Amino acid sequence: MRTEQYRIDGMSCAACSSAVERVTKKLGGVEDSHVNLTTSRMVITYDEGQVTSGMICEAISKAGYGASLVAEEADRKMEEEEWQQQEEHLQSARNRVITAICFSIPLLYISMGHMLPFSLPLPAFLEMDRNPLNFALAQLILTVPILVCGYRFYVVGIRSLIKGSPNMDSLVAIGTGSAFVYSLVMTLGIPADHMKAHQLYYESAAVVVTLVMLGKYMESRSKGKTSEAIRKLMELAPDTALLYENGVEREVETGQVEAGQHILIKPGSRIPLDGVLVQGSSTVDESMLTGESIPVEKQTGDRVIGGSMNYNGAMEVEVTHVGSDTTLSKIIRMIEDAQGRKAPISKLADTVAGYFVPAVMVIALAAALMWWIVGGRDLSFVLTIFVAVLVIACPCALGLATPTAIMVGTGVGAGHGILIKSGEALEVCHKVDAVILDKTGTITEGRPKVTDVSVISDSVVEQVWKLESAALPGVTPPNETEDGTLKDSTKAAAPSDAEKKEHLLFLAASCEQMSEHPLGQAIVQAAREKQMELVMPESFESVTGAGILTSLNGWKVAVGNRRLLKHLNVPVSDETKKQASEYAGIGKTPMYVVVDGRLAGLICVADTIKETSVEAVGKIKKLGVQVYMVTGDNEKTAQYIGRLAHVDKVVAEVLPEDKADVVNRLQKQGKTVMMVGDGINDAPALVQADVGCAIGSGSDIALESGDVVLMKSDLMDVYRAIRLSKATIRNIKQNLFWAFFYNTLGIPVAAGALYLLGGPLLSPMLGGLAMSLSSVCVVGNALRLRNLSL
Repeated sequence: MRTEQYRIDGMSCAACSSAVERVTKKLGGVEDSHVNLTTSRMVITYDEGQVTSGMICEAISKAGYGASLVAEEADRKMEEEEWQQQEEHLQSARNRVITAICFSIPLLYISMGHMLPFSLPLPAFLEMDRNPLNFALAQLILTVPILVCGYRFYVVGIRSLIKGSPNMDSLVAIGTGSAFVYSLVMTLGIPADHMKAHQLYYESAAVVVTLVMLGKYMESRSKGKTSEAIRKLMELAPDTALLYENGVEREVETGQVEAGQHILIKPGSRIPLDGVLVQGSSTVDESMLTGESIPVEKQTGDRVIGGSMNYNGAMEVEVTHVGSDTTLSKIIRMIEDAQGRKAPISKLADTVAGYFVPAVMVIALAAALMWWIVGGRDLSFVLTIFVAVLVIACPCALGLATPTAIMVGTGVGAGHGILIKSGEALEVCHKVDAVILDKTGTITEGRPKVTDVSVISDSVVEQVWKLESAALPGVTPPNETEDGTLKDSTKAAAPSDAEKKEHLLFLAASCEQMSEHPLGQAIVQAAREKQMELVMPESFESVTGAGILTSLNGWKVAVGNRRLLKHLNVPVSDETKKQASEYAGIGKTPMYVVVDGRLAGLICVADTIKETSVEAVGKIKKLGVQVYMVTGDNEKTAQYIGRLAHVDKVVAEVLPEDKADVVNRLQKQGKTVMMVGDGINDAPALVQADVGCAIGSGSDIALESGDVVLMKSDLMDVYRAIRLSKATIRNIKQNLFWAFFYNTLGIPVAAGALYLLGGPLLSPMLGGLAMSLSSVCVVGNALRLRNLSL
């Protein structure tokens, strides 16, 4: 199966996007097809063995629309050219609207001036009573340029009608075209019957076209604002970089820089590509990418992100990622993908829109015939009904209700460092009623430190003293003299308690060097802070969820938790169990060190809670969401951290592969679950959850598995993501309600329902204005999300 993205040209309303979806889904081998009216993009998944790109484009072309494949690795210049084309099209649309308005004003003056309570001055040769033919011809001359400005309605509308996929343009073309043709016939009949001058509808056709053009222009301008998030991100990366080679700097295009090369970043300039700082230091503003408002201090060895702003220091950076692999490119791609995929809530509107235009045409014809046959009305009255129904019932508002809100919502999220990968994820977030938080790196800082070292067996530690002393600078082993000769072992001085603890730490740290577990790395870091020269183990084996098994200079050394002791059948005294329990009770994780099957000691590691975790958990719970903490830590440590963070429930001593089972159990209870994690071991649970929320500082696998990516390691962003989802879905529901309500109310009024009750007959011009304003109002309501304070 292959998934591709296409740009669709010629769409004007939800009926268009529905038609493109319909013809592509009919192709054998197409699994799914989604068309976004707002972005003019189609995302399609198909079997390459049955369907080709050419077949897809041909099917769309037969439906009356244009299609072109969007390359996965779209060049930034191509993106900028597309933005430029959109600006040019918008400018052209603006000029056509202004021209149409300039002709519409005198047209209305001539055609409607005599209907006002007060008379408007008009030259005698244009007066309807004195010169009816001139009166009609003047309107015809003013109408033709307006219809030429709106030529697209007729070209696209009639073509779509012929192709069997009528759309909004078809409704406008048929309605205004009918009014124009009828008026033209009346004009030709004026020399024989002057009263036909009273049956002209030039102004209806012209003004409806003008108002619809104005509405589409305002809609396009507003839709452009929904894409500002992507445009601003694209503008962050500079076009050039200062390449630094052999002590010489030269300016090159950013696209020419390769991974591994060095670039210079001067104060006040933007960082062009991702890399690692190799020389210098500075303060960097990453707010546009991560939402973190406070500038970040960068030192040698720190990672820098392309697109961020360097403040006050010069830096030499080794480039690590270029092109589409940079963080900025990935963020842009995530947002584009999210905006291109539909949310499930839009399915109803899409289904309705697919049948809406044909249904409106039938209603308009039926209403006109009923007034003519049953009501006995004349042709001009019937035409008014027919045109009014056609122009008021455009499904544009329905088609724009969902995608505009999603575009703005994902843009707002990106501005706060919350990357939502799809419209579906954005929708599901608002239904979440259970959040599962991983402990390490999510609730806590993820940078645990050694807090306590406790020797359990003096004899074991003393036996490895010889090995350890070789790597501990400045320490004289008890069984050697200062000149290196051996003492009598029976008279050897015993190491002090402090030395024993150092020996135990050295032993554990040497073994943990090959481990990537945060607790193991904390032990290694503690040893390095004491400037210990560690020894590399000869063998290394990781026991999932338990610890490590190693061989070190002939010793069989194991480091891990209680599960590892059970695995090795190592006996533990009641006193040691009590001691470990006390440590665990205050949030410290005891790590057992076993040498040749005997317990040598305990090393305790603690991970502090992030400053914002408690506040975040409290705010998430206020949304009516239950908060769970899942960890592989022992029960007491987990409960202690859970109490500090105020979570509802703690699930401890969970193996990595069992985290997904915890998610599954909650789902079986009917809960909508969000899993928040940062590690490789969280990936299965992130995929299993209804919404997987990956911490941006985590592993690449976790980021790929998540539906939502939090660029900051801040739990407050979980709360913000849920709140943003609720606000966006509320906005979509408002849009859909008003779109359905407008059409439900507008069509009967246009069909003459109020006239039957003694009220006024809806003018086609007012119908056109209402239709245009409905779309603008929907987009405007979606744009209100930009003011959402998260």
